[in-house]
Amino acid sequence: MDDVTIRAARAADYEQLGALTASAYLDDGLLDHGRDDPYLRVLRDVAHRAAHGEVLVAVDGRGRVLGGVTFVPGPGPFADLAREGEAEFRTLAVAPAGRGRGVGTRLVQECIDRARALGRRRLVLSTQPRVYAAQRVYERAGFTRAPGRDWSPVPGLGLLAYELDLSGS
Repeated sequence: MDDVTIRAARAADYEQLGALTASAYLDDGLLDHGRDDPYLRVLRDVAHRAAHGEVLVAVDGRGRVLGGVTFVPGPGPFADLAREGEAEFRTLAVAPAGRGRGVGTRLVQECIDRARALGRRRLVLSTQPRVYAAQRVYERAGFTRAPGRDWSPVPGLGLLAYELDLSGS
């Protein structure tokens, strides 16, 4: 993993990250309508995410984007769960070439580090119930389920909430 760097996404990364994110959601069966799912447009729109949060990418030594995540520093229009004193991350996606190499773990750790640096007391996220690999990454990082914060953005899609207590660190 020495050849992987986590950095802020650049405009030149947006198309590659958008395609990677859409592909990851499709390949993992996370979109109810497959290639016709309207959420694909949202997943591909990295510029929109970058305008409302901090988009981070994992790139290899050749500059190839292996994954990305959007860090939301606090409550606001782009936060789904974050309350006062909390940060959130969204839209974590890792390309097949980055899976099993710690890319997702590194992206999550970068979000943890950013939340701590901002003095947030908690970092929150939501995920689909069947994204088991990501849930293992979250749990290994110390996140715990927060069932009282589970929610549904659209009918028929229930999301699981996780949180990490940063107040003691």
